[in-house]
Amino acid sequence: QAVVRSELRPSKQGRPRPLAGGKSSRTRRRRGRREREREMIRTTGATSQGKCAWPERRALLLNRVKAGTGSRAAASATSAGRSHLQALSFRAARGLRAGASLSSSDQAPSSEERDEAEGMAALGVLKSSEGDAHPLGPSPKIKTNGRTTGVNFAVVSEHATAMKLCVAFESNPNVVREFEMTRSEQPGFGGNGGSTSGVFHVLLHNVPQARAFAASLRDPHAANKGDNKLLYGVRVSGEGGWETLHRWDEGKIMMDPYAPLVHGRRVFGQRDEAERFVEGRGSAFWGTFDFDCEDLNAFDWGENYARPETPLKDSVIYEMSVRLFTADASSGLPEDVRGTFEGVRRKIPHLKQLGVTCVELLPIFEYDEMEFQRSPNPRDHMVNVWGYSHMNFFAPMSRFGSGGAGATQAAVEFKRLVKDLHDSGIEVVLDVVYNHTAEGGDTNPYMLSFRGIDSAVYYMQDPESYDQMLNYSGCGNTVNANHPVVTTLILDSLRHWVEEYHVDGFRFDLASALCRDTRGEPLEDPPLIRAISKDPTLSKVKLISEPWDCGGLYQVGSFPNWDIWAEWNGKYRDDVRCFIKGDPGMKSAFATRIAGSADLYNYNKRKPFHSINFVIAHDGFTLNDLVSYNEKHNEENGERSRDGSNDNFSWNCGAEGAAAPEAVRQLRVRQRKNFHLALMVSQGTPMVLMGDEYGRSTEGNNNTYGLDRRMNYFRWDQLEEDAPTADFFRFYSSLIHFRRRSPLLGRADFLTTRDITWHESNWKNDESCFLSFTLHGDSLGESSMYVAFNAHGYWVDNALPKPSHGKKWHRVVDTNLPSPKDIDCEATRMIEGANYNIAPYSALLLIEK
Repeated sequence: QAVVRSELRPSKQGRPRPLAGGKSSRTRRRRGRREREREMIRTTGATSQGKCAWPERRALLLNRVKAGTGSRAAASATSAGRSHLQALSFRAARGLRAGASLSSSDQAPSSEERDEAEGMAALGVLKSSEGDAHPLGPSPKIKTNGRTTGVNFAVVSEHATAMKLCVAFESNPNVVREFEMTRSEQPGFGGNGGSTSGVFHVLLHNVPQARAFAASLRDPHAANKGDNKLLYGVRVSGEGGWETLHRWDEGKIMMDPYAPLVHGRRVFGQRDEAERFVEGRGSAFWGTFDFDCEDLNAFDWGENYARPETPLKDSVIYEMSVRLFTADASSGLPEDVRGTFEGVRRKIPHLKQLGVTCVELLPIFEYDEMEFQRSPNPRDHMVNVWGYSHMNFFAPMSRFGSGGAGATQAAVEFKRLVKDLHDSGIEVVLDVVYNHTAEGGDTNPYMLSFRGIDSAVYYMQDPESYDQMLNYSGCGNTVNANHPVVTTLILDSLRHWVEEYHVDGFRFDLASALCRDTRGEPLEDPPLIRAISKDPTLSKVKLISEPWDCGGLYQVGSFPNWDIWAEWNGKYRDDVRCFIKGDPGMKSAFATRIAGSADLYNYNKRKPFHSINFVIAHDGFTLNDLVSYNEKHNEENGERSRDGSNDNFSWNCGAEGAAAPEAVRQLRVRQRKNFHLALMVSQGTPMVLMGDEYGRSTEGNNNTYGLDRRMNYFRWDQLEEDAPTADFFRFYSSLIHFRRRSPLLGRADFLTTRDITWHESNWKNDESCFLSFTLHGDSLGESSMYVAFNAHGYWVDNALPKPSHGKKWHRVVDTNLPSPKDIDCEATRMIEGANYNIAPYSALLLIEK
């Protein structure tokens, strides 16, 4: 353009005319073409005719880009005003890929060389300036005509001495350009104005232009689509080796902890070229973003959209895995939709029929499902389906998007899932793992992000130990959650999921690990938990702790709670399991759990619903296996069945495994009903596990985190085609709906003697495995309810309490009866007489009418 402007000037009529003393028009055109040709060779090393001196072209191109030149190309990506020089450059690059002619003295470039040259040409469009230290992560800094043209990057590292921003394009991730980042000391991390840390930052310009240029080199029709993501990471250097607390690795690009999206392999469990897998080191994952995607950033939540905001006391939680819920072909979904957010969305009618009010999704932050296959080991056949191994705290799992469409599509589909669940009255709670990451310990490290950016900040470590990483998670490392930088990271992550994705709450995996200081000592007042509890946004969502960790810190009933945190009640699980299977001496404990665990939660302003009651969860036996196996059978996991819990409190009802006599099978069905009834009549918030509604079995394996196969999937064929399974589903779902309609169940306050009568005169009789009680409805204007559990192996002729004046007892549940008599929510069957004969291992529920 400059050359053209030096040749011509506008005439009065607006048309170019020769300068005074100029040559003829033909001479000017010939001279201008030669000048443009020389400029293009200087820029790209190629001629407009496609002839080139390839080694010289490649060297010139790479030197020019690395030197930071190429500003002429910056305007090339705007389709409206592309100059003749840039048009020639585009054609030359495309011609080269198509096999344009070479000078006789040259060797033909390889495809790798062409890729490198094209990638560097596109990256040369980018320019940088110092940028700002806030906000952390990538952020849109400059907008031009509604598009983000300038993106700011800011990454925290207290101990790094230098950091470079590394960028590449999705179309050519093997070609990387680096930009120096400026360090600033910034205060205020973790809400503590006195705490400072180093923030490295840089501002990139011409981002959409570079994206379009890179896309056009691969596809001439893609230049204006903007669908070629810029990928980024950081290369970090610092002082000190592995003899210190630092883990610098300048040879590897680290992912930004604040990356809003993550680019990696496209399809769950299938390696591809994009991840650049190297045995022993693992796969490459990049941070990315899509600030100009309307579907994502201007998502339409709907005119009448509202969050359900179901009170915890009225909630029924359904713990489930996105992957396992629809991965099986029997789901009836297209193959590219199975095991995705979209797959769950299409199965919302099942959740509504079941009656649950909330889904608790196993981890959906980005993780490497193939982490066990980095190198040969006894578990290298496994694929992580549970996801308790985050590499990032902000990005939805990209491979939970349908069709392998990538990170943006996964994020959009997750929003659609949340919206449709909310429209169906179902809330979304995320199982979040802030206690450890996928980066492992010192004996088997997986350098992805935090370790290489500032290991001493992000992880608890012991400098005196050979393996310096402290391991309270059982996964090789423990996040240093109460360091101000890390506290800020976790708070920002939680707010991101609430504000951007509209989730309704969080279940914190191994939450007691978040209550330790830098050296792992327990804290009475953990800064992170306090900050969450006082946050104006986070304090209003559901907060659920798993109140223990793998270092022996057990806080059931004593987790720091600020009167708003609920807890997974592990004591409820154990005591209910022991009583229902007939263990002696468990009656008092069972009664305490049924009544809301007042021994654990009745203090300060805590309520019964702060107890998350569960008999079954993802880590352990399914409900079917709980009554079918005495021992775990985890041989498939590759650890000689040493993994998984040994304390299952299970009973196989007389035969180990699925094959069993008819009487044993009938007893198992009865026991499953008994467990479910106990859960639904308990004060507190019930949680059930995906698949228990039909009798899912994992063949006695109580630790199926790495089994991506049919035995672990939700089997829709069994639910829909098997008559006994359908009968059990009817019982299971009907009881959930019954609980939700009954004001006597799920109360806001602890029971008093006015609310409940225990029909028991000898609590100290350890041999007694029979318990009955009446929930009185007078104070609520409701009919009273009678419940009895017989965990003996013989019939009990039980005397019923006298009903209120003018009323009779009517049966709702008798778990000994065949379907459909086992449950009648309308209670049409009136009980004659003053006694009811209760079968061995069965339970009864009556109401007054």
